[in-house]
Amino acid sequence: MNRRFFLRSAMTLGAVAGLSRISLAQALTQNDLLKGKIAALPFEKVVKTDAEWKSILTPEQYYITRQKGTEAPYTSPLNKIHGKGVFACVSCSLPLFSSSTKFDSHTGWPSFWQPIAKENVREEVDNSLGATRTEVLCNRCDAHLGHVFDDGPKPTGLRYCMNGIAMKFVANVAKKRK
Repeated sequence: MNRRFFLRSAMTLGAVAGLSRISLAQALTQNDLLKGKIAALPFEKVVKTDAEWKSILTPEQYYITRQKGTEAPYTSPLNKIHGKGVFACVSCSLPLFSSSTKFDSHTGWPSFWQPIAKENVREEVDNSLGATRTEVLCNRCDAHLGHVFDDGPKPTGLRYCMNGIAMKFVANVAKKRK
């Protein structure tokens, strides 16, 4: 992919989303995001007060994303989603993971072997609970998403173990051509 193609694609997606009044995540889903043709698009940071986050998110979403909580295993409806689409941040709608990288880790949490774009997530050292882990956050709004471990499948060997409450699924609604 060359820079000209990338910029043209990014501008086209922005225009489609703006003109049709659909979210960027939906526009990306409806195009080539799932095929890996678009890696990362620029985004602005989302900064809100604690009161603003509380007014936008449910109490469960707030606890997980803003207070670094963990949902109980096997409780997320996202575990049962197997269709094509994008898993986006529940707080800011930034596309995080493609359904094509989702796998059943048998841990009880939605798991992926790589993010849509490395730039969309941020990793930080987490020394809570008496163990050193790698926390995964949304790079746009700093929402806590879960943790990444090095016991995943090929090709990356990584397991992004995410809280389902921290994400929403945007189904690929692109119509097939006949």
